[in-house]
Amino acid sequence: MLNNNWLQNVALGPLTSFGVPAQARYFTRLEQEDELPILLQEADHKDLPVLMLGGGSNMLFTEDFPGLVIQIALTGISVRPDPEAADKVLITAAAGENWHALVEFCLNNQLVGLENLALIPGSTGAAPVQNIGAYGVELADVLEHVRYFDRRTQQVQQLGVAECDLSYRDSIFKHELKDRAVILSVCLRLSKNACPQLSYPTLQHALSGIANPSARDVFDAVCAIRRSKLPDPRVLGNAGSFFRNPLVSISQWQALLLSWPDLPSYASDSPDMRKLPAAWLIEKAGWKGMRLGDAGVHTEQALVLVNHGQATGQQLLALAHQVARSVKVLFNITLEPEVNILPAKAWQGQ
Repeated sequence: MLNNNWLQNVALGPLTSFGVPAQARYFTRLEQEDELPILLQEADHKDLPVLMLGGGSNMLFTEDFPGLVIQIALTGISVRPDPEAADKVLITAAAGENWHALVEFCLNNQLVGLENLALIPGSTGAAPVQNIGAYGVELADVLEHVRYFDRRTQQVQQLGVAECDLSYRDSIFKHELKDRAVILSVCLRLSKNACPQLSYPTLQHALSGIANPSARDVFDAVCAIRRSKLPDPRVLGNAGSFFRNPLVSISQWQALLLSWPDLPSYASDSPDMRKLPAAWLIEKAGWKGMRLGDAGVHTEQALVLVNHGQATGQQLLALAHQVARSVKVLFNITLEPEVNILPAKAWQGQ
């Protein structure tokens, strides 16, 4: 018998920032943690695949989902003193909290550390999966621990930041705990009086007229920069950066500089690798502002693929494949999607 709280044949377009047409066979919202084991057991009993959906800002559906979509709607924010440091606090946010709203909450309570991550779309529960980052700060810099429900053990577990294996747009939740961990809440360690992080060149330039920028100044500058470069998904469907910035060996980077002396690059976590801006590679490959029907590459930021209105997931995927192939031919660099493409096999073998 079908759970009374499950809806059938629910349109997923309005629940995702790309806005492409797709349906969930079954759909429900998770508003209480203790409801999760029951929902998962019912889905298993019916032999249904399960997809956990947050803010839908990093997901591209290329076909209907044949099982149960559970939208994480857990809410709540709490703040407590950090027992290890008098000038810091621990803030715990439920997975369904909007990330940008959490950043604003912290700023309004004079808590420093998240302002560089303003205006990143999506829910708080998705933040550690991607190890989100922007303008010189990554979630790993402030993360304390993650609470999650383990679908294998049927227990609530907790991982400290070191155990999350965070790296550039990567984490244990994309590997060992993929399709196993359902993140319930995130705990962050923030400061009451630390100086804002101003190492990123673009941010330095935006704040050059301010002698001692505050966290609020950084927040305002980041929002202005992002709004100038990234389209509002409510107006133009998109998921932000579609591809990760690729990492290449020092020798490959040096070889590329011989042909492309203006190629920008950045240090990475590994001294043996350099990070290259995917947007620059895509623009040099001639894709900035290009369209294939209603699937396009944004005119202001080549890293962003956009839905001009009626694009399907398959059409956006086809565009992404063509962009990646062009970059591979021109630079011998393989681009990998940052966006979660469903089903995953749709990207394989591109």
